[in-house]
Amino acid sequence: MNISAGNSSVDRRSFLDRGAYQHLDNNDLRVLIPVILGVICVLGFAANGTAMGVLVTNARKGKLSLINALILNLMLADGLVLAFAVPFKAAAYSRSSWTLGWFVCKTCDWFLHSCMAAKSFTVAIMSKACYKYVSNPTKQVSIHLKTILVVLLFTWLLACVVPVPHWLFATLQREDRGLVCAQVVPSYAHDFMSVYVKAYPLLAFCMPLSFALLYFWRAYGRCQRRCSKTQNLRTQIRSRKLTLMLFSLTVAMATMWLPQWVSWVWMRHALENEGTFPPIVFTLSTQLLMFGISLVNPLVVLALSEEFREGYKGLWRRLTLRKHPPKHKPGPHAPTAPKSPCPRPETSAHLPPHQPGRSEEPKTEQEAPNGQESESPNNKDSIVPPDVEQFWHERETGSLTDENDPVPWEHQDPKEGKK
Repeated sequence: MNISAGNSSVDRRSFLDRGAYQHLDNNDLRVLIPVILGVICVLGFAANGTAMGVLVTNARKGKLSLINALILNLMLADGLVLAFAVPFKAAAYSRSSWTLGWFVCKTCDWFLHSCMAAKSFTVAIMSKACYKYVSNPTKQVSIHLKTILVVLLFTWLLACVVPVPHWLFATLQREDRGLVCAQVVPSYAHDFMSVYVKAYPLLAFCMPLSFALLYFWRAYGRCQRRCSKTQNLRTQIRSRKLTLMLFSLTVAMATMWLPQWVSWVWMRHALENEGTFPPIVFTLSTQLLMFGISLVNPLVVLALSEEFREGYKGLWRRLTLRKHPPKHKPGPHAPTAPKSPCPRPETSAHLPPHQPGRSEEPKTEQEAPNGQESESPNNKDSIVPPDVEQFWHERETGSLTDENDPVPWEHQDPKEGKK
């Protein structure tokens, strides 16, 4: 089937992207949809960034595992969707024609489907790793970093290859209202696309998530078995919480992504059989739900994982302490004065001499030569100013002159005083 500018099938294929990219005739939707996408983008990017920070901090502490690496990969895919796909979608919805250029038209839809496929494959691998952990939690198998990187690299390569037709057949076309980013299938690829439309949902959605749900169900069933030993019981409880969290992630992703696949299959089926297309409101709602997965995933992890909650609190504590250092207030366990204060020089000179028979308290500090006090832990709060120290030093050595003597009556003769 050759597609030309005057063929009616061009309009049908252009309409295919009106529900995916632009051409919102309602001005209210043209404003409302980008605003909702902007809110999802900001909140989701902040939540995923914080979750990734917690995972990286745990990895530096030596808590590196395959499951944590897969959760990090899931958050990374969500962050890429929110950082690169959602802003272009919002910009396309706010315009009456395509103004983002040829490169964005070729790569935007392919990049979005690659990230979503990567999330689906990651969840499938995560379910298998969780089942192995639950089957024998006491036997921790150390996984090298190279093995984790190979698994993640294979996941992303497969995810980028599966939606390649979205990149090959995307092109710009000119209509009455301006440029349109549409998928135009040439005649030699028509049979291939007929098979691809049926196989792609199975490869990217049905098979991985069905595999994940099956293994998570089996893992949760193993967690229900009771253990006799206390140590095994604690490990079982921890395994049950981990399985519940990952199972909830899978259910949330499958539930929120399913309407988008219904819309996608409906649109392709109507295109081939010249049937009715899905309503534009339904198509927009399915896409908003799909983008909402990137916001829900970190919230599910935070709500169901105690380790992540502690990591969030620790990260927030470190961020706030760097900006506002704590002020130590004196309390009952942190007195402000030492237990055995040392008398100041001006008061110790007039103390009565030691008399025998009286008990003497142990000295807490020793005097250094020239009347200076040695530095000790108990001497921190009784530091003598320099001028006072010089005055007592001159007074003890006798080098104090009459002009600068503050107490001249001590050096006068008693007979002169009578005169």
